[in-house]
Amino acid sequence: MRIGVIGCGKISSIYFKNLTQLPQTEVVRCADLDVGRAKEAASRFGVPAAGTVDELLDDPSVDLVVNLTIPAAHVEVGLAAVRAGKHVYGEKPLAITTASARELLAEASTAGVRVGSAPDTFLGAGLQTARALLDEGAIGTPLSGAVFMLSPGHEHWHPAPDFYYQPGGGPLLDMGPYYVTGLISLLGPVAAVSAVATSGYATRRTPQGREIRVEVPTHVAAVLEFEGGASVTATFSFDVPASTIPHGIEIYGSDGTLVVDDPNNFGGPVLVGGRGAQWREEALRTPWSADSRGLGVAEMVEAIEAGRDHRASGALANHVLDVMETIHTAAERGARLPVASTCPRPAPFTGLDASPAR
Repeated sequence: MRIGVIGCGKISSIYFKNLTQLPQTEVVRCADLDVGRAKEAASRFGVPAAGTVDELLDDPSVDLVVNLTIPAAHVEVGLAAVRAGKHVYGEKPLAITTASARELLAEASTAGVRVGSAPDTFLGAGLQTARALLDEGAIGTPLSGAVFMLSPGHEHWHPAPDFYYQPGGGPLLDMGPYYVTGLISLLGPVAAVSAVATSGYATRRTPQGREIRVEVPTHVAAVLEFEGGASVTATFSFDVPASTIPHGIEIYGSDGTLVVDDPNNFGGPVLVGGRGAQWREEALRTPWSADSRGLGVAEMVEAIEAGRDHRASGALANHVLDVMETIHTAAERGARLPVASTCPRPAPFTGLDASPAR
């Protein structure tokens, strides 16, 4: 399927690298508000055409738009793609509000096109191996769990970090999608949440001395209650100078514990521990352990052509966004709140039909 990429910033490089190599996808055009940056990306990755966003949307050769713009532009660009009759797959989060996400999904349904969304890391070898172990009963009945994403903030490494501290940013909406999506792939949809949220600093300072005003919570501690009965504590923070707690997911079952590596990654290790913490590392069940961002696009293409549901779907991304939005609301109200939406647990993923193992 012929792909047009909108947004040629930092994250785009890995998408270009993978989408120009997968046999399911052919990148035929890219665009950016900075046309020079789009042309540079096209030259670097062998993309035939580059230019403005309008030129890409008007190009009849583009079947599917990969939207890599900043979160505040996700719905605007997504709607433009849908109205141009194109499928769209966007970077996370799907939108910065569930209301705008529902608008995008409704218009896509009316237009007869698909919406997909990152993260697609849950399709990787680590989380898919963990999923298989859970389904096989390796730790018995899942009862509870814990996740941590603790960092000092993105201004220490990102060349343009401002949007991380504006509406649509913060640790929950930025990094939370990896963890919440991973948890839903393991445990199914979320029924209710409770939370507290704070901001440790009124402003942030880049290494160059520039100040950034903080407009969103930068430390969020939540409890997620899943429809299947398990509950998971989750902490997302840009306020932690240093920590020994690894970024990962732990699931505690009736007969053991399952640990999977950082869900921002595609690989492992995956550990299973019994009583007394006797750990064993499990062999990864699928080959997708390298940084395979864009795998969700390729799987979506196969699903469209096969007439089946794709896994990194708009429905999944909308539920993830709803969970995160409800966490923020629960923190503001000091209340336990139900999550209004739900979604199917994505089907297990063993690989693409027509591509070599990675």
